[in-house]
Amino acid sequence: MQIEALKSILPTITDPVLLGKILEFGQIMTLEPDKAIMEPGQFIKMVPIVLEGALKVIRVDEDGKELFLYYLEPGETCALSLTCCSASKPSEIRAISENQTTLIAIPVQMHELWMDQFKQWKEFVASTYQQRFQEMLVALDAVAFKRMDERLMRYILMKMKQQKANELHVTHQEIANELGTSREVISRLLKQLEKKKWIELGRNVIYIRDDFEELINK
Repeated sequence: MQIEALKSILPTITDPVLLGKILEFGQIMTLEPDKAIMEPGQFIKMVPIVLEGALKVIRVDEDGKELFLYYLEPGETCALSLTCCSASKPSEIRAISENQTTLIAIPVQMHELWMDQFKQWKEFVASTYQQRFQEMLVALDAVAFKRMDERLMRYILMKMKQQKANELHVTHQEIANELGTSREVISRLLKQLEKKKWIELGRNVIYIRDDFEELINK
């Protein structure tokens, strides 16, 4: 990868020296879909910046229950991994590739060094904290204040936008895991959406109407 290509993915970083350092010390990795690069309890040795594709960040409790937090898309990194890096604590999240994903892994030591050396890296990290904090508030609000049918519709819409497709290949159990409920609840709510003709269910696939966003916002 050349500096100009990296600059187009990280538009807030214009310092050629910093861009050169990212390419020099970062390790480019390509992940197949559903590949975990971070697990709860693991010590984080790198800061992942997504170049292509997406990473799905999930919080896992002591009983193994999951809660979807947010996606990391091109040009983004994970605030929770930055926090664990800075505090030398094990990861509290799981990060999984949503589709084929390419990222550049920055060693923890370089992240710590660049916080002192490069103003734009420090600003990039601060911006990441702010954005991810807002996304976690949205996730918390959904759990605390929204009904499960509302959360499911927003989940479907988010997946549509992230994958840029009206055909989602996902099981009812996978949705239930990410929304912190049971498969039976998700299956019942999906059937209700199908009766409204907002979606059509297949085997491990959901076909979604083009005007789905308009329907749920009425």
